[in-house]
Amino acid sequence: MRCHIRVGQKGFTLIELLLVIAIIGLIAAMLIPNLLDALQKAKQKRTMADERLVGTAMMSWLTDQDGAAAAGQGAMFSMDVYSVVTPGQLRATLVPQYIQTIPLTDGWVNSYDYRMNLNTAGGNQVMSIRSFGRDGLAEGTEYSTGAFRPTDYDRDIVWADGFFVRWPEGVNFSDP
Repeated sequence: MRCHIRVGQKGFTLIELLLVIAIIGLIAAMLIPNLLDALQKAKQKRTMADERLVGTAMMSWLTDQDGAAAAGQGAMFSMDVYSVVTPGQLRATLVPQYIQTIPLTDGWVNSYDYRMNLNTAGGNQVMSIRSFGRDGLAEGTEYSTGAFRPTDYDRDIVWADGFFVRWPEGVNFSDP
């Protein structure tokens, strides 16, 4: 058994291997934060899509029950006028005529806050769906209507009476 060694053949040096590993590490360090932000953005968009779908089903049901529900936007919005509705109550009312399924959790796996007020006399709000955001904590029961920074994933996303009361959008807002 003979061992043949080729004289002109070279391998990688330790410095070359360390340099390649360093470059891969730098590329990963640049991409991972963007990937994590994209995952949070996807959760936020899924939450908004769920709220819009269930909200549309709720509005369709209300239109069939009460004739026509008026949607309007004011400067302030209060959750206090609503009664809590369970997903089971919504399921019994909306599935399968208006929607196939009622989502129980938002993109961050926090429970949705479903509310309805069927006493619509005097222009009161009729229904709302709220996600508590990534942190799962409510900001309160009253909101100034409008958008907030889309990278603030802890903010509540609220859909009410046919439109979003609080939603992520844009980049230049005075809202903290």
